[in-house]
Amino acid sequence: MGKADRQSAHRNNRTICLPFSQELYDACIKNPIDFRIYVDKQIELFPELFPVGIDRGYQMKDIYHSKKQSILIRRIEIAGIPYTIRPSFLMPYMTGSVDEIEKAAFLRKFNVPFWALSYVFGQYPMYWYRIEQSLGRNSIVGTTIRNPDDIPQHLAADEKHTRILGDKVYVATTVGNQCILGATIANDAGEQSLQDAYQVFKDEAQCLKPAYTPTTVNMDGWKATRNAWKFLFSSVVIICCFLHVFIKIRDRAKKKYKDIFDEAASKLWDCYDAENKTIFSQRIRRLVEWCKKNNMPPVIAKPINKLRQNIAAYKVAYDHPKAHRTSNMVDRLMQRMDRHLYSTQYFHGSMAAAESSIRGWALIHNFAPYNPRTIKKLNGCRSPAERLNQFRYHDNWLHNLCISASLGGYRSPPQNPV
Repeated sequence: MGKADRQSAHRNNRTICLPFSQELYDACIKNPIDFRIYVDKQIELFPELFPVGIDRGYQMKDIYHSKKQSILIRRIEIAGIPYTIRPSFLMPYMTGSVDEIEKAAFLRKFNVPFWALSYVFGQYPMYWYRIEQSLGRNSIVGTTIRNPDDIPQHLAADEKHTRILGDKVYVATTVGNQCILGATIANDAGEQSLQDAYQVFKDEAQCLKPAYTPTTVNMDGWKATRNAWKFLFSSVVIICCFLHVFIKIRDRAKKKYKDIFDEAASKLWDCYDAENKTIFSQRIRRLVEWCKKNNMPPVIAKPINKLRQNIAAYKVAYDHPKAHRTSNMVDRLMQRMDRHLYSTQYFHGSMAAAESSIRGWALIHNFAPYNPRTIKKLNGCRSPAERLNQFRYHDNWLHNLCISASLGGYRSPPQNPV
């Protein structure tokens, strides 16, 4: 999705999605007094679903008949700008009923292909493809996070290598609190491309909370990624991933030097478990000395020596106890992204279509329910988004997503109002 497309999507988000049952909607839609009473109650309960200025009142504008779903739709006017009220039991763009689409959309979490959804649930493959695409037009941050103060202060970021029509591209991925908060495609892994890609996360986060800047971000050692984040958030503390040091050693030494690998790995993780920066530095120094004394092969010694040379980038994590010292969280989520992309044989259309697709998948991941054992373990929290917010608008996950995506997830007034 190009910059112009994002601005257009932001400008056209004038649809307010509210939690309605079919019965309640049918009972009050024709009566403007009853409808206003319900809307007023929703403003009191969930002001975040409405645009800025709703506290100054609104006017009932008009009512029209949607031919797609054969249903009456009301519009209201806020500060001279018209907004459509869409009930949560209808999908965006009136493409279908949420209850009819919910199970098929849930299966996209497990990468069930569109032709299989068509075989089981009817319609045609492109119908299900467009449903996922429509979700990707929403702000990931604004849809996922209800309260601006809940935007994670400690993030992790990395790029997923993939392809569009055979050409290599990179999905710049930002994660926090087990949710995917950014997924934007960059043409290359250069500093400018990554800066433009991660800028989307910054714009969406600051649309929700204008003063937002993360405290820390964990990443691997790719220089362009570090520079992009420092340009976007000058005060962010970048923490290098300790796990990547171990992975470099494991991938090169586990089989070839299996007799000494386990001992070297044990000593490395013992450094990680140090209680403070002083002990961490001492253990790293002793590990380097141990490598020299025992004449460790370069595939083990070099990553450890490099760790000592860049030790400041690892020690800084001790100043931020809640920061991510490893990239485990982003790695787990990118493994799921990798399986998703592999199952689709990567991207086959335009850059805009590819980006809408991966963003739609990210929102499905954030809102689709966990398995029952995980829900029980988390005391009833049903999804990553619910776990982050400690709240849900609706018991049905797709209703919850649609309501959360009111105004497309953007909380600022639309540009160029008509």
